[in-house]
Amino acid sequence: MNIKIGTFDLSASSRTFIVAELSANHNQKLEVARDTIKAARECGADAIKLQTYTADTLTIDSNQSYFQIKQNTLWDGKTLYQLYQEAFTPWEWQLELKKLANGLGMECFSSPFDPSAVDFLEKINMPAYKVASFEITDIPLIEYIASKGKPVIISTGIATLADITDAVTTCRRMGNNQIVLLKCTSAYPAPLDEINLKTIPDLQQKFDCLVGLSDHTLGISVPIAAVAVGAKIIEKHFILDHKLGGPDAAFSIEPSEFKNMVANIRQVETALGNINYDLSERVQKNRVFARSLFITENMKKGDLFTRNNVRSIRPGYGIAPNYLNEILGKRARKDIERGTPLNFDLIE
Repeated sequence: MNIKIGTFDLSASSRTFIVAELSANHNQKLEVARDTIKAARECGADAIKLQTYTADTLTIDSNQSYFQIKQNTLWDGKTLYQLYQEAFTPWEWQLELKKLANGLGMECFSSPFDPSAVDFLEKINMPAYKVASFEITDIPLIEYIASKGKPVIISTGIATLADITDAVTTCRRMGNNQIVLLKCTSAYPAPLDEINLKTIPDLQQKFDCLVGLSDHTLGISVPIAAVAVGAKIIEKHFILDHKLGGPDAAFSIEPSEFKNMVANIRQVETALGNINYDLSERVQKNRVFARSLFITENMKKGDLFTRNNVRSIRPGYGIAPNYLNEILGKRARKDIERGTPLNFDLIE
């Protein structure tokens, strides 16, 4: 199954699809959103990701304890409604932001949080949909997203294995096999000892689909390592400047760090290469420094070869060391000077 997000073919490309998550890092200022997209492109991002919701499509405005954030998070002390009012990306911006990204050569897609958001994103022709971590249990929403026949990128941050199975099964039941799972840890920021990158190849094997990483750790070591274990997508929250503040600033990275992450990922991709046991021309030349059999004492014609006068040493101009036992006890065909590589012409 080929999975294309816009013009980027995830299935065929050896390049990791690197996504800058805009999230709330615009602080409700359109110009900041524009500048963030431009900076992400300059840093090497392949795509920008938006979030399509309003506070009213995610929750209700209530001060009851159920809606109070008090789980020792960055957002404690607010209600869910207050947080989402602060964090949402105005829908009237999103077509413009998509056109801006596309004009810069980037893809743009979004996370819809309810069916009305899916309908809106269909109207502006978003090329793919992201199922956010906390929506993975909303099977009716996943059904509706999958029914659109576009790639479905599913974040697994709060998911049990059963949740992931249900989500994948739902997409396939709807006739959509364009599924990418994102290993994710829904803690903000996420501690390293809860990341478990070894899950990436296991997800790939269990669900027979592409797998990536939605990363909330501090720094860039985790996404770089994820590519080495098979991640095809890296999603990282991106902010112009931490001084902007905002709900997601603490676990977002600035342009210099994002650019460094991209450069390191591209280096890892080059180093991963292909399965190949052939020797390059450069390496083949260096085989001259391998060990071989050399004469290590001056010898007269007829002398016996012994472990004292024949040794396996560097460089590699003599015959291979595995012939040593075969040669010991035989005689020299002529006088041989110390430091001569041993070859079969010197043996009687």
